[in-house]
This record gives sequence, C-alpha cells and structure tokens, in this order.
Amino acid sequence: MAASVVAKLRRGLLPQAGLVPILQTVRYGSKAVTRHHRVMHFQRQKLMAVTEYIPPKPAINPRCLPPPPRPPKEESGLIRLLRREIAAVFQNNRMIAVCQNVAISAEDKLLMRHQLRKHKILMKVFPNQVLKPFLEDSKYQNLLPLFVGHNLLLVSEEPKVKEMVRILKAVPFLPLLGEQVAVPEGGEMGWVPQSLVPSARNILSLMEPESTA
Repeated sequence: MAASVVAKLRRGLLPQAGLVPILQTVRYGSKAVTRHHRVMHFQRQKLMAVTEYIPPKPAINPRCLPPPPRPPKEESGLIRLLRREIAAVFQNNRMIAVCQNVAISAEDKLLMRHQLRKHKILMKVFPNQVLKPFLEDSKYQNLLPLFVGHNLLLVSEEPKVKEMVRILKAVPFLPLLGEQVAVPEGGEMGWVPQSLVPSARNILSLMEPESTA
C-alpha cells in the first residue's frame, strides 16, 4: 500500500519524459555597452582641426542687401467681397459724400444713422487699403485726397444734399470733407464734385503776407 502511494507521488512530482518544465533557470551573460561616445584619437583631432573647411566671407554684408522678393499674396474672400460691395455702392448711388470718421459715442452715431436712413441716406465704412485701389482705376479719382485717415461714406440713390447737410449740422464734430453728386448735364448724367477742403491755391494765398501799400 505504501509502495503504491510513493510511486504515485513520484509520478506526479517528477517531470515525465518528453515534457519541458515550466520554470527554467537561465543565466544571462553581461552585455557590452556599445552606445557610449568613442573618444577620437588626439592626432586625428589635430588633423580634423587643420583640414576643417572655413567658408569665405561674402563681399557684401547680407544685412546690406535688399530683401528677396516676397511671393504675391493671394486675395482673401473678404477682400473680394468688399471690392464687389464698393463697386456696387459707387454704381448704384448718385450722391457720395465723404466724412471724417471721428471718435463719437455709439449712441450719437446710432441716432445720426437713424436720421439719415429716414431720407434713404446710408452710412458705409470701408478700409482704405481696399477703397483706394478701386478709386485709382475709376472715374472717382478726385476723391482720393480725402481718404487719408479714418473715413466714412454717406451714399444715397437720389441727390439729397440739403437733408444730409441739415443732419450733419447737428453733429458739428463730424466734418464733411467733400461729396460728388450726379446731375443731368445736356441730357447726359454727369458728376459734379463739391469739396469742402480748400484748394492748394487758396492755402497759398492765405499763407502769403499781405502786401503793404
């Protein structure tokens, strides 16, 4: 009885023939470190220092040279939209006035916009970098000297100068620089410029000293 029990225990504990035990003790050898920086021989260092390439200095300092031409910037969709809107404003309106866009309160500007809208006079604001190229290639070139700082346009399909001037008189700190009104001349529609900016001749006459008798 005891012999059979011992035989069963040996059969269960000892590995059977043809089977590999699950746990095996493996001894790994030390790995050589090959990632460290290998020091160059001092003679090779001297040779590399002597034969090092030194590029020649440019005859002209690069800072003195003109900058290279920049690639042309593509127009954004906003610029194209503003250009079409400006062309439509100048084509569909017979009265175009230019005012200086001074810093006024939002309430005063809203009230003035409401009063102008009663007479179908609209207030338009466009950036000068888009408006000036349009004026240079159009028949409104005489309005170019007025667009120096921040400006706004008062446009109307009908020439309503009296109503516009009456409303602007109530806002003395919003100067009217000039306007262009389309009036019929000889059966054809023509543009009459009316600028409130003094001409160069008038400015020179004011600057000259008065002649003594």
